[in-house]
Parts: sequence; structure tokens; C-alpha cells
Amino acid sequence: MTVHPSLQTYAEAWTHSIEAISELVTPLVEGEWNRRTPCPGWSVRDIVSHLIGMECEMLGDPRPIHSLPRDLYHVTSEFARYMEMQVDVRRHHTAPEMTSELEYTIIRRQRQLRNETRSPDTMVRAPLGAEQTLELALRMRAFDTWVHEQDLRTTFGRPGNLDSPGALVTRDVLVQGLPKVVAKEAGAPANSAVVFDVHGPVEFMRTVRVDADGRGTVDGTPSLGPLATISLDWETYVRLACGRVRHEAVADHVKVDGDQALADAILRNFAVTP
Repeated sequence: MTVHPSLQTYAEAWTHSIEAISELVTPLVEGEWNRRTPCPGWSVRDIVSHLIGMECEMLGDPRPIHSLPRDLYHVTSEFARYMEMQVDVRRHHTAPEMTSELEYTIIRRQRQLRNETRSPDTMVRAPLGAEQTLELALRMRAFDTWVHEQDLRTTFGRPGNLDSPGALVTRDVLVQGLPKVVAKEAGAPANSAVVFDVHGPVEFMRTVRVDADGRGTVDGTPSLGPLATISLDWETYVRLACGRVRHEAVADHVKVDGDQALADAILRNFAVTP
């Protein structure tokens, strides 16, 4: 699909998830597009609108000129306002308009990916007028698309693809956020370690180590004496890390060994997505 092997993984993961989403939403009748999803403030239509909008930005299309309503409770930051623009501008689109635009956008993006000749470190457009490398942009599109695929699957009771290529990209993206959660947000003490043991369709164990200066790092080697070990299934990990659920609501899916107060602080601050 692309000449750069380092981009292949992300392109394939994105393709797998976006095609699954298209398959999920194409048969929906008008009313089903208004169903609430686990993504705060967003309906099925809103999620698909967001995905269309982000892929159009990857294609270089101009952003819509649109004024947001003032009563959107879930829009609490400039980043959220930026994301909401592509969503709100499509809020009155019909089901056929949504599915046809999604299909057309997928065709355009797949053509772009097939013909991609830029190097992974090429700087491309990012939200809020920033820039990012092409490799990071494709990684984040694969991550974002898989997470929203899971939102839609949860909404319609159609579980699946929890171990798909997008799931593995998501694992790596979410694990990168663990040091900040443990060291900064939860305030784990210096020279300590916390182990995360995740089981299910995607299984892994990671240790976050906090050094003498309070900085956190994460690796895959076990710790002999962690302050806390947090064990949970992959689906619960994703829901917590993506801010889809509060830790109190999934307490029966999480097992803690060691410092309960530290574990509670970590789980309270577990969401790493904006």
C-alpha cells in the first residue's frame, strides 16, 4: 500500500478499521444515526462526521467555515472546539448523505495511501495549525479510527476486532501515556514501580518506573517489588484509558495488589486521550 515499511502497519490498521466502520453504519436507518455512543457528547453521526472530517484534513481539504453553538457541554477546550467543527457542520446530514460521504472519503484516502511516496518524517498538517510527522499522523489516525470503531460496536452490541491491527496500534499509543499517569497525575513516589497486567484478546505486561527525580518511564521488564500491580482485561483498559468510563463503574473488572490508595489515584487519572 505504501513504499515505506514503517508506514505500512498504520495504513493497514486504518484500512481495517475504517472498512469495518463502513460495514457497521451503511445499513443503519435514519434514527439509528442519533444513538448516543460511549464517546462523551457524540452520537453515531457525530463519530462518523469526525472520522470523515479528519480524513479530509489528511487529504488537504480546507476546513469548513462554521460557527459552533455555545451550548455544547462537552466542548471544554480549544482542541475540542477544533474537533467539533467537522462534527457540528454535519449534524443535520441524512443517513444517505453520511454513508455516501464516508464511502467517497475512504476511496480518496485509500488512493492517497496507495500512492504515498513521502518519507515517514515528512511534516504534515496537525490539529490547531500545528505540524507532525507523516508517521505520527498515520499512527494517530489508525488509533483514533479503531477506538471509534469500538465506540460504534459498543453502541450497537456488535463486539469484534478487539485484537485487530488497530488494537495493537492502540495498545502502543495508550502505553506511552502510562508514565505521565503514574508519575505526574497520580504522584507515585520517587524510586517506585507500578505494574500493569493486561489480559484478554490483547495481552501484555508493562512496568512504569519512577526515578529519583520523579520522572516516569515504561518498559516490558517485570519489577521485583512494585508498589502496586493493577490487573485488568484489555477492553476495560481501553475504556478507562480513552475516558469512556469512570473507574468506579468497572471496579469489578480491576484487581489491585499492593498500595490501594496509589492504584485508586492512577485509575482516577487513567484517561490519556484529550
